[in-house]
Parts: sequence; structure tokens; C-alpha cells
Amino acid sequence: MREFIVEADGGSRGNPGPAGYGSVVIDATTGETLMEAAEYIGVATNNVAEYKGLVAGLKGAHQLDPDASVHVRMDSKLVVEQMSGRWKIKHPDMKPLAAEAARIFPASRVTYEWIPREKNKHADRLANEAMDAGKRGQRWSPSASTAEFDARAARAAAEAPSGPPGDAAAGAAKARAALSTASRGASNADAHAARNAAAPPVGWAAPADLGAPATFVLLRHGETPLTPEKRFSGSGGSDPSLSDVGREQAERAAAALAARGTIQAIVSSPLKRCQETAHTVAARLGLDVHLEEGLRETDFGAWEGLTFGEVRERQPDELTAWLASPKAAPPGGESFATVSRRVSAARDRLTEAYAGRTVLLVTHVTPIKTLVRLALGAPPESLFRMELSAASVSAVAYYADGNASVRLLNDTSHLR
Repeated sequence: MREFIVEADGGSRGNPGPAGYGSVVIDATTGETLMEAAEYIGVATNNVAEYKGLVAGLKGAHQLDPDASVHVRMDSKLVVEQMSGRWKIKHPDMKPLAAEAARIFPASRVTYEWIPREKNKHADRLANEAMDAGKRGQRWSPSASTAEFDARAARAAAEAPSGPPGDAAAGAAKARAALSTASRGASNADAHAARNAAAPPVGWAAPADLGAPATFVLLRHGETPLTPEKRFSGSGGSDPSLSDVGREQAERAAAALAARGTIQAIVSSPLKRCQETAHTVAARLGLDVHLEEGLRETDFGAWEGLTFGEVRERQPDELTAWLASPKAAPPGGESFATVSRRVSAARDRLTEAYAGRTVLLVTHVTPIKTLVRLALGAPPESLFRMELSAASVSAVAYYADGNASVRLLNDTSHLR
């Protein structure tokens, strides 16, 4: 049986604050680094970042060989003791992450060891590279990483004989330069090939050189007093606030998104119910809310505040035309074709502004369904064939070549 060592770490500059993780998969026999992973995860705690690093490392090892045994080394006493079963997991943000980590390999094939921070330099430097990249609005790139060289240089300097004061820094620099020079050519090519071989494909069998996508996590606002009665509630009506149920839904969504720890920015429709939902999440994540006019709901004109049945009784011909054609609009309102153009323009602006980042878009039924429909290349009538619950989460990723991948639709698990 093949044996891997996973070293993982995470950090938060503020706790909670801007956070990132790093993880390394090492061949236990040869000591060769087989895979590195690092990611800026937005605002999170140290513990969330550490757990994210563990999950990434275990997933990387599983991709390399799902039948391997794994020895995890971390400088987080909390994670090591909790995953070893010696400490209880009490914090609600930790439980789903620990459960995810436990599902990757059978427990009988994973062992955990606490190590001092100075022996976890490689993963620590990866986490800091990821946080530095996130601060620049970029995504960590393995091709630009020097974490392995830095860690090896630091170990070499620490093991070197002591000399006059001031020699330590010079020795570390020399060691790093020597390691970097020695690792060029064939070794560097081998490392690059190993990373590419271990990296998961982007999209469905798409080449990895498309880069990191702009990922939009789509959150429908929480309930308003009109939602349970299924009344038309667009952008041309009274702009209702969240109900008590809607505020509770927003809190639950915020907790789930905080536990996920991947949101880097928040953009909201300007309508009140979305802003209230967005600010609830933003308060939990420590982020600002930016408004995007293109994410507002359809203007349903004369139908605002009415139920479907009431519209059918009062304006049956107009309703039939609206159901039959995306170009038909409610009296005084917007057609789905108009909304589609507006949402598409907003999508293009946001994709360019947040390339390579994960962004929460807090919006409404029609904009979310439209983004999903366009990503799938589905016809306009598909808008009537999707269920989208209040405070549900969906996700679409957009790549540099214009292709999109629907990752999630109408997830309400956080509300149960």
C-alpha cells in the first residue's frame, strides 16, 4: 500500500480576517513533494483555514491514490486532537469541515500527528502565499510558488553550523539560491509535471490552462411577507423587507457561508430584501456589500403584489402571451428577454471585475434562473422549470474562454 504524508496549515490575519490555507502531499518513502495546494478563502478564522487545509491535502492525496494510507502532520493541536477523536468538536463552523475531512479516506487509513510550527514551514508558507495573492485580488498559482524552496532553505539554514552574528540571514539566502539553482531544468520540469498530473481538471475535461474561474455563489434573498403567498414581487412594487422567517433564513445562510469560508466579496441587488440578506452575511464574514443594478428582480408591472391565480382571472390573455414568449411583458413591466439582456450585462461586468475569485451574489428568482439558464445554454422556457426557494444557494463558475459550469442549484440544506 502506498503511503503519503499530508502537511497542512491555515492562517487568518485578524482571526477572523483575511484567511488562506496551504497543504502538501509528500511520498512517505522518497520524501518527494507530489502536490501542493493553497487558496485564499476570504474572511475566516484560523481554525476554519486549518481545517480547509486539511481537507485540501486529503483530497489531493485521494486524487493521487484513493487506496493509500495517509499520515497527517499539522501544528494545529485543535485539529489534530479533534480528528483523532480525543477532543469533542463543539463549534458549529468546525463540525461540517471535520465531517468532510473524515469522509475522504476510511479512518483506519489516516493517522494524525502534531508537529511544532517550525517543522510545518512548507504548508505555512503556502498559506501565506495564498493570503498575499488574495490581498492583491489574485489567485494563488503553483507555477509562481517558492514555498518549497523557502522551506528547504529555512531548514538548511537552521541545520547549518552557527557562525558570527548576522550570518543566519545570509546563510538562508545562499541556501535558497543554491536550492533554486539545483532545482532548475529536469527537476523543475518533473515537479511541474507532477503538479499538473495531480491537479483536478477544470470543468468537464477542460484543459487546466483556462485558469481559475470567477465563481458566483447565488443566494436568493430570504422570505418577505409576500413569499409564502406566492405573489408577484419584483422591482416595480412596494420593495418589501424580510419577514421574521426571512431574517432567520438569512442568519442560517450566513452561518453556512462562513463555515464554507470561500466568499471573497459580496454583491447585491439594490432592492431592500436583498440588501438586508446581504448585510446579514456581510456582518458574519466581515466584508462590504457592493450594489449591482443589473441584479434587481423583473419589474412585473401591473401584476406586482398579485397571485398567479388573480392575474389569470383579471388578465388571462396577457398572462397567456407572457407564458408563451420571453418577449412578452406584463402590462407596464419587463419581459424576460429584457431581463436577460440586463442580467447578461451585469454578469459580464462582474466576471471581469472578479476574475479568479469567489463572489456572493445576493439577488432574486429571475436573475438567478437566468444566470443558470444562460450557463447551460437552455431555452427561455426553462425559467418555468426550475424551483428556487427563498434563501437557497446556487453556484455558477465562469472561465476565461467564456464557458460556464453550473456547480449547484437550489441548495437549502442550511435551512433544515
